[in-house]
Amino acid sequence: MKIKLTFKDPDGVWESINQAARDSLDEVNGISKDERESLLEFRHEELSSALAKWIKYGEYCSVEFDTEAGTARVVEGAE
Repeated sequence: MKIKLTFKDPDGVWESINQAARDSLDEVNGISKDERESLLEFRHEELSSALAKWIKYGEYCSVEFDTEAGTARVVEGAE
């Protein structure tokens, strides 16, 4: 049996993307606080765009579970 669940979590998506962007800046040295914040915003936007295939409106994500196959997959274009 296949079961599709759609999750809505705007804060979770935003915070997770923001943390990933912050983590990517850990190795960046020699820039000011303002430059770091600008780079953080840029990377956040890049990551959000990259995830747009699976995350709709920055907050919806659909997962399809197949109980017979014992699998789960993220569905493109969450509904």
